[in-house]
Amino acid sequence: MKEKIIIVSGFAGSGKSTLAEKLAGYFGLKCVHASDLLRQLQGKKAEELKPEESKAGSGWWETKEGKEFIKKRLADKSMDKELDKLLLKVIDNGNVVVDSWTMPWLSKKGFKIWLNVSAEERARRVAKRDNLEVSEVIEKINYRDTKTAEIYRNLYGFELGKDLKPFSLVAKAEKTEEAVFEEAKKALEKYFNCK
Repeated sequence: MKEKIIIVSGFAGSGKSTLAEKLAGYFGLKCVHASDLLRQLQGKKAEELKPEESKAGSGWWETKEGKEFIKKRLADKSMDKELDKLLLKVIDNGNVVVDSWTMPWLSKKGFKIWLNVSAEERARRVAKRDNLEVSEVIEKINYRDTKTAEIYRNLYGFELGKDLKPFSLVAKAEKTEEAVFEEAKKALEKYFNCK
């Protein structure tokens, strides 16, 4: 049986954390949220982090503090590099679902899923989650998308959201969470030969 490694990616508000957690629960795997670990690196070293205790996003990246941290990352790529080394180790240990922007390109292992969702739909989801106005959120996620893509283009040379070659499944995630989960689950059961 294949080692179970699943990597879920997509822009802010695409549902990657939710899908990662659902797939981890279904397949009995650990779930690791890269953005939470990256945020923790502001005050800790990578070896102090506990990837299996990471939490799904809660809107922090859309705050003023989150925006300032993105600017810091644009100037200093060391935290991103540190996180990516840690995530590669987590993936090498296997039996994990990782929601990450970089691992689809940096890891040769795993079944990789990209969640394709329009900026407008993602803004609606984040606005509902964080009790904000859609117009306010769309500006914030557009900023985050653009700057995050710039960080990884400068650091690794890939085009986040444009280069979809690494992905085993590109899911049109405008549909319900349950429909996206079912599509991913069926593809993974076939991939892992476990149904």
